[in-house]
Formats: sequence, structure tokens, C-alpha cells
Amino acid sequence: MPGELANDGSDPAQIPSLDRGLVGPVNFTLKQLNYFVVVAELGSVTKASRKVNVSQPSISAALAHLEAVFDTKLFVRHHARGLSMTPAGRQLLGQAKRFLAQAENLNQFASELTMGLGGTLDMACLLTLAPVVLPSVFKVLRQDYPALKMKCHELNIRAILEGLRSGEFELAITYDLNLEEDIAFNPVAAFPAYAIFPEDHRLAQGPQVSLTQLANEPMVLLDLPHTRDYFQSIFLQKDIEPNIVYRTRSPTMVMGMVAAGFGFSLLNARPKTRQTLGGGAYKAVDLAEEFSPLNMGIAHLKTHTLSKSALAFAEEFTKQTRT
Repeated sequence: MPGELANDGSDPAQIPSLDRGLVGPVNFTLKQLNYFVVVAELGSVTKASRKVNVSQPSISAALAHLEAVFDTKLFVRHHARGLSMTPAGRQLLGQAKRFLAQAENLNQFASELTMGLGGTLDMACLLTLAPVVLPSVFKVLRQDYPALKMKCHELNIRAILEGLRSGEFELAITYDLNLEEDIAFNPVAAFPAYAIFPEDHRLAQGPQVSLTQLANEPMVLLDLPHTRDYFQSIFLQKDIEPNIVYRTRSPTMVMGMVAAGFGFSLLNARPKTRQTLGGGAYKAVDLAEEFSPLNMGIAHLKTHTLSKSALAFAEEFTKQTRT
């Protein structure tokens, strides 16, 4: 058939046609679908060819075949400027990523049935939590399941939710902030907010500090999506406008700036050390007022069944966190 690729060893798949409901068998391969995703992400057949080490004509043929299968244009070709996606292409991209992720999960599940845990567990973690809660869990998993590889994306909450929905990773460690109905969340631990100060700061000498005492103090804000809103909402509950003098998206930078004397900050996760990369140190002080803590837990799509590798990770993560 015109535009049909030679047999590349992948099994044919069936998914719904775009906007046309369920149809009969659709003959395309997982490799063709993967080529489509890579081209969509890179915006270029040439770049995709280099990444997957496949000739440009083969990738172009795969795209043409998919467009014939779905009876719609997936890309707009721009002379010397690569490709841009059509609305139908963008719609297919999300479904294709989820479909490929499910195929990988099935392949991993089949391997686990005969060989034990192995393959790669693709997950995400809120970047403020990752260095605090993951290394010890990964250490145990490496010892117990040497064939299992861990791949972790350290992201903000918004990017985590997008990645779960697109099928980029299987599960995530995050807070219960702005989670919607399609996300399953299993809480593991509660982290109340606390303040950090330079070691010699007058407010760092007591066991607690009130928001009123912090009202006019310079603040270093962890400026991540949803996280900044949570910290600012704590002050708004007391009708206080925080005096923000510096914003950063890096938790490590927050600690460093506080230790260097630029002001105080608020955090939730508690590292085991108070030393910063720059050689300084800070002190942690509880807030006098009681606020709803952030619940840290394991998130995944409700429609997704966790693999054995993911379940093993979740079990060890929960065990260590609650010990």
C-alpha cells in the first residue's frame, strides 16, 4: 500500500480514531507511533532521525502512514523551518504518549512475571522533596532489586500533573495542592510550614515565631507554581502582606540566601542538615499559629494501574516515611 512501512517487528495496535468513535482494526506499529511522538516533541524530522537513529525517509513514511490511517493532517510542513502540529496532531500526541506508556508497562509486567522486578520505573517528584525523601528509598530498592532502574523527574507541581496526564511517568511524589478529579492521591505524611532564619537572627533563638513578628521582616520566597500561593495564603489568613525581597525557584538557593542574611523564609520539608552549599547555616523555628499542613503522598492517574515496580517503590517509600 502507498505509504505503508515494511514490517519492523512491532505488533499492530488498535486505538479510537480521532473524533470518529471506535472503528475496526487500525494497522500501525508502536515504532511508527513513537516516531510521531519524537517528531512532535522536536518539531523536525531531521532531529528525530538523529535521536532515534533511523533514516529520515523511514520517519517521513511513518508520519504519512499515520496521517492516512487517521485520515487527517498531523503536521504542517514549513519549508526550511521544520514542522508544526495541527490541532488534530496535538490531540493525538497526548493519546499516543499514554498509549506508549501503557505498552511499556505491559512489557515490563510481562518481564516481571518471569524474571522479577526489572526495567525502568519512570516517576516524578516535587523538586523540594526529592533530595529529602528519595535517596534512602532508592538505596534500598537498588539493594533489593538490582535489575530495577529508577528514573526520576524533579519538577514543580504543575509540571508533575502535566506529566502524569501525558503518560510521561507512572507516579509522582508531591503535595496535595491543586489536585483534580482525575488524579488519585495516597497521603503518606503531613508537613506543617515552618520558618528558617540566619543562625544569629534574633527570632531564631526561641522555639516558636508568630506571623506578626514576621510581618516586617524581609522574606526570601520559594517562587514555584502553587507553592508560592500556599505560603502567601498563610500570611493572608492573618491579613498580613509579607515583605518579599527575593524570589527564587530553587529550594537550595532559598536556604543559601537565608543563611547569608537576606531574610527569613517558609518551608515544609525538613532536611536532616542545616548546612548550605555555600558553607553557611540556618535555623528552623516552628510557627506559633496552627495552619493546615501540606500532605505529601503518592499521586497517579486514576485510570492507571500501577506496575509491580511502582508498587514496590510505593511500599518502601511509605515504610521509610512513616518510620
